[in-house]
Formats: sequence, C-alpha cells, structure tokens
Amino acid sequence: MTLDQLLKIMPKARRRAAGFLEALNVTMAECCINTPARQASFLAQVGHESGQLLYVQELASGAAYEGRADLGNTKSGDGVRFKGRGLIQITGRANYAACGTALGLDLIGTPALLEQPVNACRSAGWFWRAHGLNELADAGDQVRVTRRVNGGVNGLAERLALFAVAQRVLL
Repeated sequence: MTLDQLLKIMPKARRRAAGFLEALNVTMAECCINTPARQASFLAQVGHESGQLLYVQELASGAAYEGRADLGNTKSGDGVRFKGRGLIQITGRANYAACGTALGLDLIGTPALLEQPVNACRSAGWFWRAHGLNELADAGDQVRVTRRVNGGVNGLAERLALFAVAQRVLL
C-alpha cells in the first residue's frame, strides 16, 4: 500500500499517515493480510477503531472496565490502566498480557507501549490473526468481522464505508 492509497482510504489521517504507513505494511505482510479483501477489511476496522489513525488510546477513561473479570481486570485500577490502546483498541489486563507475550513486549508493566505506531499496528495484526479475521474477510462477512473486533456492531456504517473505499483503492 502506498501513502496515496492510505490517504484515499483514511483522509482524516493526513497528519499521521506517513508515520504509520511502513508499520501497517509490515504488519499486514507478517499477519498474512495479503489480499485486497483482507487488506480492505483490516484497514476499515483499523480506520474506524482509531478514528483514521488519529487515536491510539481510547478516549474514555477506562473506568467502565474496572472489575471486569471477563477482561482480566482483577486489580484495583486495571480498568483505567488497561483501557483500549493500539489501532484495534486492545482492552483489559488479560488481552494486554496475551498481546504482550505474542509481541515480546511488557504491556503489563508499560501499557503505553501500544501507543507507539509500530506497536499499535503490530497489536492490531496480532488481534486480527488471533481472532481468525482473515477467514472472515475472505468470506466477505464484514458484519462478523465487526462483531469480533467490537463485540457488537458499533460504527458498522462507517466501517462498511471505509471498506468500500478501501476495496476500490486497493484493486
């Protein structure tokens, strides 16, 4: 993917696109996000989750995740400490631990590592691969991709719009 293509897909990323381009391309290669369908799906999800690369940290405080055992947030302060970070918003102590192990990063000790462009991209790729999203992208099922990324269909219209643009741009 070129910078021009990325900017056509995510025009709001103008100021930050160049800083993410190489890391996105490396991540897509490493995670077998290597067809136009997979790339369009991945970029649509990343685009929505990050506000088109503008945010690598969830805007909310994370207090809503406090005490959420399903996220592994068992210690006081875990909700805020392990709020969504990265381009697909890794959330919760358990997910930070799993992602950190996979990427060789101490995300429990330094959660903000997911805010660095390379790690923000790598964590998105890890999530994508760990949740079998290439297969759903191959099947063209953007609703199921969204459910796996988001837990629901929050922002589905924007995700579908980004996907449509990415499909046209990446052909």
